Amino acid sequence: MDGGDDKAPVTADNHAPRSAVVVNPVKVTDLDDFRRTVDGALTAAGWPEPTWYETTVEDPGRGQAAAAVEAGAEVVFACGGDGTVMACVTALAGTDVALAVLPQGTGNLLAANLGLSNDLAAGLQVAVERGMRRLDVGAVGDQCFAVMAGMGFDAQMLDSTSETTKKRIGWPAYLVGAAKHLRDRPMRVSIRIDGGPPLRRRARSVLVANVGRLQGGVRLLTDAEPDDGWLDVAVLTPRTLGHWLALGWAVLRRRGSVPRMEVFRGRKVEITSNRAQPRQLDGDLIEPGRSLKAEIRPESLWLCVPRPARHPDLSVDADAAAERGERLVEEGRRE
Repeated sequence: MDGGDDKAPVTADNHAPRSAVVVNPVKVTDLDDFRRTVDGALTAAGWPEPTWYETTVEDPGRGQAAAAVEAGAEVVFACGGDGTVMACVTALAGTDVALAVLPQGTGNLLAANLGLSNDLAAGLQVAVERGMRRLDVGAVGDQCFAVMAGMGFDAQMLDSTSETTKKRIGWPAYLVGAAKHLRDRPMRVSIRIDGGPPLRRRARSVLVANVGRLQGGVRLLTDAEPDDGWLDVAVLTPRTLGHWLALGWAVLRRRGSVPRMEVFRGRKVEITSNRAQPRQLDGDLIEPGRSLKAEIRPESLWLCVPRPARHPDLSVDADAAAERGERLVEEGRRE
């Protein structure tokens, strides 16, 4: 897709868009009630009734989102965890169909960057207000990510975090998973950026980010912007518990440089490890491997955001949108 805000598929001045909902039924406690809430809120906003698609184990959302595009949807709601959202990102990148996030999983990474948490009302309100932002996406093979890809410790943490713990305490469950791997040995990596000479490091994790916010609202990469045409590459090299504490404290305080973390920028990034490593895209685990190759696809995805202005923080106005969303949902229930 070419850049330019003139290609926005839906604006406040045009017709109520056709929409589709791609939902992971496993993530929704009461699917019938969920459907009534979404349908009612969209009706109250003057939108046509959406078409519904359920994900499966074999297809976590990519095929369903592609079918929605083929059927004429102009906005696709992704309802589920990281895997559902990433599958929809992959299907919608390069189209003029907008993605709206209705997070139903625990700790959804893109939702965290939108400031939505698991707030259904806020997600609906953000969509109906039609604030659009055209974002870059990263591509790893035939899959796309909107937030970040990673290799090493970050994926180990995800793999060691149980679904039961996440359901019980939310995103802090990842801290429990992280604690299990703080003393693991580092990996030897070679990092090549835009075809330049390899950077060789003994790293615990290498992150390739389009947006810099982690779970819990923590901004790891303060300069990462979602539509600047660059990927930010963070190389984490802590070796001791003290290193981890210093790194974490610096990230939380955001004062000056972060010890044991180097940051680079590029459009193509190739990471190669001396041994197979766990890997993740947007918080969803993919097959382990010795390499991770990512490249930027500029301005490929229309995303419904709380505020469309070119602000590095996608969550601007999220709290106010949540309040307006509660009123919309109540109106929908009365109709």
